[in-house]
Amino acid sequence: MATVDVLAIGYASDRVASTVTLLRDGDVTVVVDPGMVAHRGAILDPLAAAGLSADSVTDVVFSHHHPDHTLNAALFANARYHDHWAIYRDDVWESRDAEGYEVAPGIRLMRTPGHTAEDISTLVTTDSGLVVLTHLWWTAQGPADDPFAVDDEALRASRRKVLDLGPALIIPGHGAPFAPDPDTAA
Repeated sequence: MATVDVLAIGYASDRVASTVTLLRDGDVTVVVDPGMVAHRGAILDPLAAAGLSADSVTDVVFSHHHPDHTLNAALFANARYHDHWAIYRDDVWESRDAEGYEVAPGIRLMRTPGHTAEDISTLVTTDSGLVVLTHLWWTAQGPADDPFAVDDEALRASRRKVLDLGPALIIPGHGAPFAPDPDTAA
């Protein structure tokens, strides 16, 4: 089973930082959304505390291409980079659709448009159940309606798609992990 560790909890107010998450499954080490943080140590220090270096990260996943989710990608020189339509490494661009792509046996990608047309979510099978890393929610508290969504109807449909999976935990784009309940905005 894969493991999930939040390296940095994001926020969006007068300053902005993405939630940055570490996933491990066998020999695969993934960082999701290494974007804006107050300083690079907010990513690198907890990574080191987990016994890892930036060079040991094998894969980086971008939920979407806004700078607050991608800014620190270059920290991981040995990684493959995943987005909605390709895998990138050095000067190689390997086209593939993210829908259903398996990064590791317990880590796969799913298209979840709404915030942007190209958003993807990362699905992680853990001992505690399914964990979904996504920008469909900013935080557990909202906003119920994403003020920057390019397609409100697609956002609601993607939220329903995620909630129908019965996740044990959702890790939102700019907040702490939360367990969805019947009041979670769909």
